[in-house]
Amino acid sequence: MHQMKMYIRSAGNISPQHSLDTETFFQTREHTSGNHLKAIEPDYGQFIDSKMIRRMSRIVKMGVAAALTCLKNGKVEMPGALLTATAYGCLEDTSLFLRRMIEFEEKLLSPTAFIQSTHNTVGAQIALMLKCHNYNNTIVHRYFSFENAISETALLLEEGLGPVLLGAVDENTEDRQAILSRFGLYRKTISKTAVQGNKYSGNTAGEGAVFFLMDKDAGNDPLACLHAVQTIYKPETPEKVELSIIQFVETNGLSMKEIGLVLTAHNGNDDEDRTGRNLINSVFAGIPHFSYKTLSGDFPTSAGFALWLGALLLKEQKSPDWLFKITFPIKNILIHSHFENTHHSLYLISAC
Repeated sequence: MHQMKMYIRSAGNISPQHSLDTETFFQTREHTSGNHLKAIEPDYGQFIDSKMIRRMSRIVKMGVAAALTCLKNGKVEMPGALLTATAYGCLEDTSLFLRRMIEFEEKLLSPTAFIQSTHNTVGAQIALMLKCHNYNNTIVHRYFSFENAISETALLLEEGLGPVLLGAVDENTEDRQAILSRFGLYRKTISKTAVQGNKYSGNTAGEGAVFFLMDKDAGNDPLACLHAVQTIYKPETPEKVELSIIQFVETNGLSMKEIGLVLTAHNGNDDEDRTGRNLINSVFAGIPHFSYKTLSGDFPTSAGFALWLGALLLKEQKSPDWLFKITFPIKNILIHSHFENTHHSLYLISAC
């Protein structure tokens, strides 16, 4: 467990919901009738020069727009450091490059698609636009990418390199959807009833780009305070997860009764959701809970969306019109993210 105390001064989020405009987010929820949740993209012309837009892939544009929105909301022009977490990088350009290798028989290939397919493309493009020469790193560690980026953020803040612009980006493409559906990870069909208790095989795919401005100082009117993050890899038994959650909360000076809301990672996959259902009936019993993946879909850095959602609820101290009524005010939110019962992560955030 990495204990820390850092403030989320601002955020910018592009997701399958209307998250870039929080006022619209509180009023409207988007569903899907397909097999994945697709990000709602803004008019990029308000963020990026039209000449540059044509040369950027979709995930790069999403990342840049989310990062610039975050800086604008935090009233900061230049971050002290830039960290980007991603598991898959720029999949669209990766697929394009591989297809061209086959099509041109590995001859006369343009390097553009390859250059733009690397995992650090999003962070590099943000730095180029900001003319930022400060520390810049991309963390790639599968389903723990965002958690490790947070740990590095804490280290950078301890060294006085704040504020840190911290992001989590991953995209869904037709190739990724087809391949992972074939392996049974993502479902082939979905209906709105998938989040209402029906049994389904496979997760609902999602995507998104979210950036946070993290600092040791609260600054002006921060969103929330992040106290600690813990990861659990391949727990031996469900009881191990339960014990880890209780110890995580108690180590941070709280009891489970002081948790006002738990954001869980249910995704409609009956087999994978078994872990979450057991926790709701045990350590989370009696605590209001909501599955953030029903809004964002499933992707490796989706915990970034959960952190944004939790911080927003703590800041606004109200529920969206479409969400079940939570008793406000609430002081503490616990986030439990997991994937296939192999990668668990815990976050503790509180109102400032």
